[in-house]
Amino acid sequence: MTTKNLSKTTEPEAPAAEVKAVHVPSADARAVMETITLSHHLNIEGTAYLPGSKVRVPADYARRLRRQGYVART
Repeated sequence: MTTKNLSKTTEPEAPAAEVKAVHVPSADARAVMETITLSHHLNIEGTAYLPGSKVRVPADYARRLRRQGYVART
């Protein structure tokens, strides 16, 4: 009989304190950027962001995310 080694189980990591800039294809290169904190898991351009992650996105994209409930209230 074998026993499961519980010390090797994978747990989700805590969100990093660093702020990642997100490239949104529809955004203008000169667009004003905002830092937001996500309240839900979000996949942007193939990159997964966990709840609590801080990302820099264009202001227009941040406004759309707020309306859809993806931005945490601070």
